[in-house]
Amino acid sequence: MSATRRKPEPGLETPASDVRVLKKYPNRRLYDTRASSYITLADVKKMVLAMEDFEVRDAKTGEDITRSILLQIILEEESGGVPMFSTQTLAQIIRFYGHAMQGMMGGFMEHNLRAFADLQQRMAAQGKGLGDPKAFTPELWSQFMGAQAPLMQGLMGPYLEQSRALFDKMQEQLHKGVLFPGVPGFPPAGKGE
Repeated sequence: MSATRRKPEPGLETPASDVRVLKKYPNRRLYDTRASSYITLADVKKMVLAMEDFEVRDAKTGEDITRSILLQIILEEESGGVPMFSTQTLAQIIRFYGHAMQGMMGGFMEHNLRAFADLQQRMAAQGKGLGDPKAFTPELWSQFMGAQAPLMQGLMGPYLEQSRALFDKMQEQLHKGVLFPGVPGFPPAGKGE
């Protein structure tokens, strides 16, 4: 082993020390380097729910494969119980891959999920006393309900602005003929003017 350290290849950087590292072995098993034990996807899901920072690395190549593990968890969740995505939604998501709007759609979905999580946190914080029968008073309920309109208005403003920007971008690409290339009824690029 050399005393000099080489700069790692892109994508193979060493994780920050506070990030929990999981290694995935060719036998499809996950190894938690912090706990020094093998874990399951259910354990990884618990880490996600606990909002713990972690990353999954291929044990052989060192490649970051966190996204593929998270997608496996989503697949398991979608396969059992009540799915979150309809068949039509999944088909539409697939249609955006390789499409001119792919990058925008990812950002749009991410922003909306963040806004939804923020709304959920704010409502939970405002509703803390609502579950306690001793603290639950008509005044508390009035305060809670009165705060909902400004909360929704504050969250919906950025959402509507982003939706308008996405719509404007779609119109621009439609005009250029790159929104639906090859789809009958839409002119190919450069022919729509």
